[in-house]
Amino acid sequence: MVNLDPNIGSTPLKINPESFSASKTTADESGKSGFETAVKTISGYISKVDDLQAASDTSIKDLLAGKNSEITSVVSAMAKADISFKLLVGVRNKLIEAYKQTMNMPL
Repeated sequence: MVNLDPNIGSTPLKINPESFSASKTTADESGKSGFETAVKTISGYISKVDDLQAASDTSIKDLLAGKNSEITSVVSAMAKADISFKLLVGVRNKLIEAYKQTMNMPL
């Protein structure tokens, strides 16, 4: 369930930098490699951003249908979805840039 709290100061998407730590490149207790763990973590973040986008769309539809009269909650939901998407795109761009730099390294 998505929290539509109108507190704009809260961070909509929390990223744990330890999820991408270099120390997780070896197999952990469950037998998964660090790469598989990172992919699963990123998949979870993408799912959270999608949930925020869906909640934003729902709140807009409810406002237009007259079910919700508080515009601040709608604007808050839209802002959370927008910030989360921009953060996700920024992380994606950094990952692509790191991949390109790795591929251009001489052997």
